[in-house]
Amino acid sequence: MKKINLIALLVIALTGTIQAQTKDKPAVKPIAKTTGTDSKLVQDRAAIKSLAGSYKVTFNYAETFAPDTTYKFHPRYHSWGYEWAVIAEDSPKKIVIQHLLMIDDTTVIKHWREDWVYEETNVLAFDQNNAWTTKHLSPAEVKGRWVQKVFQVDDSPRYEGIGTWTHVDGVHRWISETDSPLPRREYTTRNDYNVLRRGNNIYLTPEGWMFEQDNKKIVRSATGDKLLAEEKGHEEFTKVDPTKFAFAQKWWGQQGAYWKDVRGVWDDVFIKHPQLKLQTKKNGKNLYQQLFDMGDQSVTEKWTSTKNKEEVSKLISGYLVSA
Repeated sequence: MKKINLIALLVIALTGTIQAQTKDKPAVKPIAKTTGTDSKLVQDRAAIKSLAGSYKVTFNYAETFAPDTTYKFHPRYHSWGYEWAVIAEDSPKKIVIQHLLMIDDTTVIKHWREDWVYEETNVLAFDQNNAWTTKHLSPAEVKGRWVQKVFQVDDSPRYEGIGTWTHVDGVHRWISETDSPLPRREYTTRNDYNVLRRGNNIYLTPEGWMFEQDNKKIVRSATGDKLLAEEKGHEEFTKVDPTKFAFAQKWWGQQGAYWKDVRGVWDDVFIKHPQLKLQTKKNGKNLYQQLFDMGDQSVTEKWTSTKNKEEVSKLISGYLVSA
């Protein structure tokens, strides 16, 4: 991967300044109807796997309400970009989908990642200030439900929410509510709130899928939570010609093994640190850029999986904040 300023490229890619032509959208396959508990799981898995694919993504957000009548609503947010979402892991009760953002025909960014885990009893709950706590759920609380675990570009945690996939009248939907850090579109420009309480509503559409949100912007302090404002969000994923993503597919073919090892290191970190807090920078450097550079080095020098894990572990440990 080229050495890049991730924030700058995200802004460029998602404001629509990079133009591209796409062919007719591929048809979206419907989810087959089934009956019974095992068949419900089959439907759930089919719905989750259909989130993968080649997409044009549009982002639309608008603040809608504030309890303080003197609050001034921030400008509406609109942008778009192209993403290829690939299934990186697929087992009966876990599906990992990695999103890759196309900048141009020779530049790709490893974007966000979502892990879907069935009846998961350990969930990372975001607090504030880049800190998370492992929350333990009972088997009864998770029965028949899926946890969506969302990760940053460097595979550090973002948020995790639990919900039930429903399949009624041809509509396939998953809903949850969970706390998260500020969204990428605001965390470098705002400091008037520190928690985004996400009302997440994911459902399949004839063209792809929709990520609808009813969010609350929260000021969290020692005295409790205070609502600053509410917002409505729509992230629409529309299928496009998969040949547009040839470079992303080639890049992932080279880098996928390295990032699998990165995920493995993070899994160990989560087990060893039920109270997790991360530095955003160390010696003026972001973790994501160092991990990206290390991935290029691993590919060039043909590192083994053991070497990958050793180097990644040393790097990540330097960003952990001791309790």
